Amino acid sequence: MDLELIVCEAKHAFSAASDIAALENEKARFLGKTGKLTKFLKGIGQLDPDMRKKEGAAINVAKHQIDMALQERRQVLSDALLDARLATEIIDVTLPGRGMGNGTLHPVLKTWERVEYIFRSIGFDVADGPEIESEWFNFTALNSPENHPARSMQDTFYIEGNDDTGKPLLLRTHTSPMQVRYAYMKKPPIKLIAPGRTYRVDFDATHSPMFHQIEGLWIADDVSFSDLKGIYTDFLRKFFENDDIQVRFRPSYFPFTEPSAEIDMYFQTGKNAGKWLEISGAGQVHPTVLRNMGLDPECHVGFAFGSGLERLTMLRYGVEDLRLFYENDLRFLRQFM
Repeated sequence: MDLELIVCEAKHAFSAASDIAALENEKARFLGKTGKLTKFLKGIGQLDPDMRKKEGAAINVAKHQIDMALQERRQVLSDALLDARLATEIIDVTLPGRGMGNGTLHPVLKTWERVEYIFRSIGFDVADGPEIESEWFNFTALNSPENHPARSMQDTFYIEGNDDTGKPLLLRTHTSPMQVRYAYMKKPPIKLIAPGRTYRVDFDATHSPMFHQIEGLWIADDVSFSDLKGIYTDFLRKFFENDDIQVRFRPSYFPFTEPSAEIDMYFQTGKNAGKWLEISGAGQVHPTVLRNMGLDPECHVGFAFGSGLERLTMLRYGVEDLRLFYENDLRFLRQFM
């Protein structure tokens, strides 16, 4: 399928979307991590330099055309929704005020607290860092230099201005920068988790522009992949309160770990019964990342893992659409009181 055909198909799909949610799902089909246009982008690295430059320019043109069509359709749907609300919603300002109800923690924050409790119980520190992050900490220090393909997979929100060293600022795409920041403050052994808010340009049933992630890191002179497997398997069994959980590690690729693995969990009951579902990414800390921490990879070794708190919450409570967490619908949130 060539680029012109993908652009035409995207425009047709956007025009056929009847509401914002359907439009965002169509966007993911073309521009998401496994989208049709993204597959072209991932293949650029296999071309020679001249063809890479030519194909890259063509893909950028196609992406711009798809973005323009997306924005135009989004504006049309937003205007139609606003017109409908203005025509039907009437506020009676003479009605008496409503009393205050009892509140409770948001389900994602409940997961956050539960995860912290489990890892604190086995000796992990909890670290916190800035959400407005330097490009160097967010990408370069984690072995994703400028023009690295991994950057396009984590498209994010850049901010005007630079940090003290002249590096661009952005809303962090993961909590992984805390690996390097924490290593600057404390020498090995390092054993930490870093939960927090993160940001990427994604919005569909399983992705949100703002979401929560927990990063885990253990660096010492004698840790191994077996430690990673034991700790994370034990965490899942405690989190889901099920000692029969099966876990597998699949070879994968992340720029900041080598070797790398996707962690899957097998469900024996519920709507996911009989399925393996991805629940985390992990791996041994890449030597380049260790050097950027100021550590000698010949003397220190470690592993890292990253999990989405929304994904853990969805699997624990059987929620199928991540967007429900952020719509503030009390009928949904009361289930977790």
